[in-house]
Amino acid sequence: MEFGKPDWKTYEQGIQKEWLITNGTGGYASSTIIGANTRRYHGLLIASLNPPVNRCMLLSKIDESVIVDGNTHELCSYESSEGIKHGYHYLERVTVKHLPVFNFRVEDIFIEKKISMVYGENTVVIAYHIINGLRDIKLRLTPLVNCRDHHENSNKANMNFRQQCSLRSVVVFPEGYDNRNGVNIFCSTGSFVQEKDKYLVNMEYAIERERGLNSKDDHYIPGYFDIKLDAGEEKYISVLATTERIIKNTDGRALIDAEEKRVETLVDSSGYIDGFARQLVAASDKFIVARQSTGTKTIIAGYPWFTDWGRDTMIAFPGLTLATGRFQDAREILHTFARYVKNGLVPNMFPDEGQEPIYNTVDASLWYFEAINKYLQYTGDHEYIKNKLFGIMNEIIHAYATGTDFGIKMDRDGLISAGDKTTQLTWMDVKVGDWVVTPRHGKAVEINALWYNALKIMANLSEKYGYTNTNYEEMASKAKKAFIDSFWNEKEQCLVDVITEGKKDCSIRPNQIFAVSLSHHIIEGDMAKKVVSRVWKDLYTAYGLRSLAPDEKDYIGIYKGDIYKRDGAYHQGTVWAWLLGHFITAYMKAFGYNEDSRKQALRFIEPMKDHMRDACIGSISEIFDGNEPLLPRGCFAQAWSVAEILRAYVEDIYPHINKKLFPHRVN
Repeated sequence: MEFGKPDWKTYEQGIQKEWLITNGTGGYASSTIIGANTRRYHGLLIASLNPPVNRCMLLSKIDESVIVDGNTHELCSYESSEGIKHGYHYLERVTVKHLPVFNFRVEDIFIEKKISMVYGENTVVIAYHIINGLRDIKLRLTPLVNCRDHHENSNKANMNFRQQCSLRSVVVFPEGYDNRNGVNIFCSTGSFVQEKDKYLVNMEYAIERERGLNSKDDHYIPGYFDIKLDAGEEKYISVLATTERIIKNTDGRALIDAEEKRVETLVDSSGYIDGFARQLVAASDKFIVARQSTGTKTIIAGYPWFTDWGRDTMIAFPGLTLATGRFQDAREILHTFARYVKNGLVPNMFPDEGQEPIYNTVDASLWYFEAINKYLQYTGDHEYIKNKLFGIMNEIIHAYATGTDFGIKMDRDGLISAGDKTTQLTWMDVKVGDWVVTPRHGKAVEINALWYNALKIMANLSEKYGYTNTNYEEMASKAKKAFIDSFWNEKEQCLVDVITEGKKDCSIRPNQIFAVSLSHHIIEGDMAKKVVSRVWKDLYTAYGLRSLAPDEKDYIGIYKGDIYKRDGAYHQGTVWAWLLGHFITAYMKAFGYNEDSRKQALRFIEPMKDHMRDACIGSISEIFDGNEPLLPRGCFAQAWSVAEILRAYVEDIYPHINKKLFPHRVN
């Protein structure tokens, strides 16, 4: 993807597009395409000190200056209490494929900057290629260092750093900690000039200001690197910033080449020729990371602030691991969650540093069945499921049927009820203090669609594996009858959202779409068509489904403001991109897998191709405003958003796009 000066005519326009690179352990680097940090999460090195968590901002940015004939040209851009630095005026082009590349020009001097991370390490590489003009010049590189949690802000009054300098490197670490908590910055040429007690104060983060949060941040400046270039000289310069104290490989260009080759190989191995599918495969890679506490792979729910969550992992699982051909990663993830099942519940959040897992979800365990069923459709690996996971699956069903934590239990009618007025167990789970924004305890429509789906999967597998004495098929039939009797809303020609103590909430929400989209849909025929049509009419937007219909009294169309305003809007009209995948699947199932339906489904997905040039370039945002112009909000790169668009694209719209890669796949 290529961008030029028309994309940053103003500072405000330039900060609307962001880039993200990751290192496979939860660490990342990110900023805007003009290099101005607008979030507390923006920086060149946010290291994961306990993968994939304990993420620490170590290097905010490197400010570049070119000194020519005694005149200093600052290439850096940011907002502070002193105003806006307009270094982006020197920026001529930005290209983003797997890595961001920035091209600057200062008079007759051309500078290319490329940024990468080293996979599996908390190391960032910034490589410069400079073609000098007709005069001797000096390039000055000034690192802005920090050591804080990436959720927080720093204040100069509370910052106290020590540093160890050599000719071409500086190690900076906070007073009171050993140097493993700091950052080692190395430059391949030139010399480091130490400065003392110097800070950049009050860097202003526009997005944090908009979110009603602390928007000011201070950074420590240990000094700068000066590199001289003769007239007409061409030079390559590498800067490495890392948590490693001994840098084994200082060849920045080789490290960047290795990362580009890694991603390109991964994309090639997925087997797709289609450009959009390949973009989504590359985007998927950023979310699959190593977890130190389990020794296996896991899925980051979203950047920049989420870690790995059970529900998000199971929903994103088919798109991120199966549609990309990463079957070994898929097995690791399924096996890891099986190890932590407790009382029939899949953990909603993993343990860190001795903490116990958190199990506050009713749907993660049920999504686990859909993930396993998808795994079997893609791989045909029944031996693994039968020998390793089938027992856990039986355990989960038994726990839900007889009752487990959080009031989760099968009612006499065969449907699942869960929670009370103090709990939030479904994906619409916002709770601010004592305020439950979307109370959905009782019998939720998607939970019971998932329950039926799980029962049907178990019935089929039990028969295949020779267990003929189960009653899963009878349980499924009973649940289906009760579901249709209880949830069908004849007046609105769609499904009720939740039934609480016999009272039906008839709000038009997207949760009903899962009754059609899952592997085993609980409704079909005209009823399925009516549900899809109602969702299409009231909830569909270019970037996903609204979480509440606009004509509902509690609808909020703008996700903006402080935490109370934002959380109050999160599931009250805000658009969710991941729901678009299930909407497309439901549409195809309801109206048939024919050429006309595929053409319409492709129309649903086309706007996402445009979105991938906006917000976080090459990825898909978590949410959007419910009102036009549907501004992107929330996490700028979300796992289940990317996953579901890829899954729907290759399973429903182009199901034969990759037959050679997925010989076992059953559509």
